[in-house]
Amino acid sequence: MSIIQWYPGHISKAERQLKEQIKNIDIIFEILDARIPIASHHPNINQWIEGKPKITVLNRMDMIPQSLYQKWLNWFKERGETAHFTDAKQGKGIKSLNQLAKEAGNLVNIKRVNRGMRPRPVRAVVIGFPNVGKSALINRLLGRKVAISARRAGVTRQLQWIRISKTIELLDAPGVIPIKLENQKNAIKLAICEDIGEAAYDNQQVAAKLIDLLLELNFEKTLQLRYGIDPLGISGEQYIEKLESSFYKGGKERVAMQLLNDFRKGIMGCIPLELPKN
Repeated sequence: MSIIQWYPGHISKAERQLKEQIKNIDIIFEILDARIPIASHHPNINQWIEGKPKITVLNRMDMIPQSLYQKWLNWFKERGETAHFTDAKQGKGIKSLNQLAKEAGNLVNIKRVNRGMRPRPVRAVVIGFPNVGKSALINRLLGRKVAISARRAGVTRQLQWIRISKTIELLDAPGVIPIKLENQKNAIKLAICEDIGEAAYDNQQVAAKLIDLLLELNFEKTLQLRYGIDPLGISGEQYIEKLESSFYKGGKERVAMQLLNDFRKGIMGCIPLELPKN
């Protein structure tokens, strides 16, 4: 398996600008991919925000089983974090985020008034890895499309302030990612979920790792029912070879893309790649 690394130039610039803007921010929304909440957390965010209030948003709630919702909420609570689930595409969970931002704004303005200053709109920022659904979530918060949203990494390339209402201003930032992905197991999960640029990885290798990971998580029946081939006792690479020889005559690359797209679009079902463990 080749090393997965991805750090395009616009991310370096955006990260620098983001750090400069943090001092002006009242509340931080960190957007995570609900399928991989641990792998999609940027390890440096807590340093950047300097103790300011942070709301952890687990987006794509529709892509994991409902039985995991409360388990993940408890997992984050045990670590001192407030987490909320959203489905930005369908608009689920958006009202509660608006309310949290307003509550944070009220606290900010109470302090300002006590110091003899005039109230102002609360300033929030949306931070997260590329393609975790930040722009789609912002569009839902605003009620109209202002942020470019697409199912690929690296679409948003510059910071922009967006007024959500008279009381909330939101900073839309490009996806940020560590300059070096030290944890390659997490990097593979990011590639599987399309949360990093496709130039960073080999589709066949990542698809093989997807099969291996699904077996570790006991989803072998899902694979057998979907593709008609028992995955037990063989590697992900061998599974791709069997699929190619049995059904897909267009080559292993076509098989790999079929597997990855079936997972990414939810065609395989609601499948998490991480589970909340203590």
